[in-house]
Amino acid sequence: MSTLLAVEKVTVRFGGLVAVSEVDFHVNEGELVGLIGPNGAGKTTLFNLVTGVYTPTTGRIHFDRKLVNGLNSSSITEMGVARTFQNIRLFNSLSVLDNVVAAFNLHLQSGFLGALWRGAAFRSEEKQIRNEALALLEIFGLQAAAQSPCRSLSYGDQRRLEIVRALATRPKLLLLDEPAAGMNPTEKVDLMRLIRFTQEQFKLAVLLVEHDMKVVMGICERIAVLEYGRKIAEGTPEEIQKDRRVIAAYLGEEVTDA
Repeated sequence: MSTLLAVEKVTVRFGGLVAVSEVDFHVNEGELVGLIGPNGAGKTTLFNLVTGVYTPTTGRIHFDRKLVNGLNSSSITEMGVARTFQNIRLFNSLSVLDNVVAAFNLHLQSGFLGALWRGAAFRSEEKQIRNEALALLEIFGLQAAAQSPCRSLSYGDQRRLEIVRALATRPKLLLLDEPAAGMNPTEKVDLMRLIRFTQEQFKLAVLLVEHDMKVVMGICERIAVLEYGRKIAEGTPEEIQKDRRVIAAYLGEEVTDA
């Protein structure tokens, strides 16, 4: 199994604050990996580094064997990295379908002039994109709401739509930032099935940041743990649950040598 994402000794400083310190981390092709840690551990900062929101102060990030340090978010998305956000970021004034179409437009071949003149090639491509968007919505059970404003969806369906929109960018790696936030227990079970389905159906690697340990332990193949910007542990769910450093980080206990 080859490495898709490699974070190598990455540090990021904001003035005198070290948000992430010398983190080594990787995600293999097709792997479902969890990234956990207490509040303020640096999880979302690491997401922002991978997606080009921040640039590492030191260290290197490779995606698909290409160095991405210094690239902007749009360029990294085009390479095959998509993400969702802790706070849902849909286009509330657009329909469910148009939210997905907008993401497909990242790969539009006709360009600005084609869109301006709306020639035959552009119209053909536009029709193909809408058909692909509708097919995605059908896969995720949202086709009946395609023409409805996205704000009319339930909270769980808005999360589902956010994943659909991310998939419309045709990613190789999907980053999910606390997708279970605000969900009830039934919705969380549905979300776990959805993440597994998405990984398998679309042959994706998935990197999941999540506070709900039942979700993380229930679906992740491997888990890395951050505390105060440093990686303190990495392993299978079973190994992480028994790790004294992880227990101490979450419960505030002091680790002492036996």
